[in-house]
Amino acid sequence: MTSKVLKPAECEDILTKALEICPDIKVAGIAGPGDTLASDNALETFQIIKQKFPQLIKCMSTNGLLLNERAEDVIRVGIDSLTVTVNAVDPEIESKLNAYIIYHGEKIEGVEGAKILIQNQLEGIRKVSSAKITVKVNTVLVPEINGDHIETIAKTVKEAGATIYNIIPLIPQHELKDVKAPTCAQIDEARTKASKYIDVFRHCQHCRADAVGVPGKSEYGDRIYQRRLGVKETFSHG
Repeated sequence: MTSKVLKPAECEDILTKALEICPDIKVAGIAGPGDTLASDNALETFQIIKQKFPQLIKCMSTNGLLLNERAEDVIRVGIDSLTVTVNAVDPEIESKLNAYIIYHGEKIEGVEGAKILIQNQLEGIRKVSSAKITVKVNTVLVPEINGDHIETIAKTVKEAGATIYNIIPLIPQHELKDVKAPTCAQIDEARTKASKYIDVFRHCQHCRADAVGVPGKSEYGDRIYQRRLGVKETFSHG
């Protein structure tokens, strides 16, 4: 969730203010809105950060649909850590989680769309990881859909070049509002299975996409953005 959409030119003032309030900040991350590679805004912002705040670690999250074709841009702006959400590497399973994709203006449904998404994700991960950028893969655990698929995802993304894997629980909403969220035991079991193939991150928290500070310890977003919120909470897992 975020309280407002910032333009690339605003990032210098925002980061300057944030670092004055919380000098402990080490990372600048972008997780949206929408997909970070769907426009040039995120990459333009990171270019500014690279020039004005070279000490900050640059992190970006993407669904990976355009990662294959924009990999060189990601490398050029100096992204240090890239998170790609990969919920399946089997198109049949992916199509149950995402009914369609919008790819270069065309709506592509079902398994056909899922094939394109998965191919672009994996090829993009290969390109970015080959440039020595740390790639973390997030998988939203939906037990009744991809619960038995976690080991295959972990093994596949590791082979593609990812080095960190993060399993996060489904927050039932939108098309999956009637699907049950995983239990703690199911999450732990999935993480244990994935850890056979890849290092698994076990300390993920639900964080606002516009969080400022240290998760779980300090949050200065209200002071930075002067926000007044009256909208439903959703979260980023960058």
